[in-house]
Amino acid sequence: MTSTVPAPATRTADGSALQAVLLDMDGTLVDTEGFWWDVEVEIFAGLGHTLDETWRHVVVGGPMTRSAGFLIEATGADITLAELTVLLNQGFEDRIDRTLPLMPGAARLLAELAEYEIPTALVSASHRRIIDRVLTSLGPQHFALTVAGDEVPRTKPHPDPYLYAAAGLGADPARCAVVEDTATGVAAAEAAGCHVVAVPSVVPISPAARRTVVTSLEEVDLAFLRGLMAA
Repeated sequence: MTSTVPAPATRTADGSALQAVLLDMDGTLVDTEGFWWDVEVEIFAGLGHTLDETWRHVVVGGPMTRSAGFLIEATGADITLAELTVLLNQGFEDRIDRTLPLMPGAARLLAELAEYEIPTALVSASHRRIIDRVLTSLGPQHFALTVAGDEVPRTKPHPDPYLYAAAGLGADPARCAVVEDTATGVAAAEAAGCHVVAVPSVVPISPAARRTVVTSLEEVDLAFLRGLMAA
């Protein structure tokens, strides 16, 4: 986990101010959810197996142990979880070395949060080696803290990553806005007690209490996130 000293959060008299923004990575800030599936399809084809397209909805947004484990069990492929993890990370790194498209609105939102010194964390189920590669494109200066999936005892859909990020920024989870693109990430953020903005990338997500669904990150700005606290 990496961190810098976070900027102080500005509170109102009743403590209702937005204290921090916690952002998912794959499919939220960078358009890479499809990369993971393409790598999985390629690897299993090399092992003599064809992945069912419907499985994509099962593995999207999940920790690698869950996603890889599911695919091994579903296909019966002769490969261990440790071996598959290495291949998946390498295949993903090869793809982001060639291209790493940001989601529409991502660069603008990060710049606005930095301009107003909003404590911001990157919270991903991806491993540290992947996060550090992606940070070179996102700009590490935009994040006071980054949390990787292989650095917490339990990653998404458990609340641990978001609870850790909030604590690291000195923020109350109830005063944090989380932006996520998958049901797994949304479940983690809600279990942590955060306000959630869902920007679905692969599987539809329905609105719910403390959950707002938008179609694009371009709809999200600082005023929008502050409004979640007021609501």
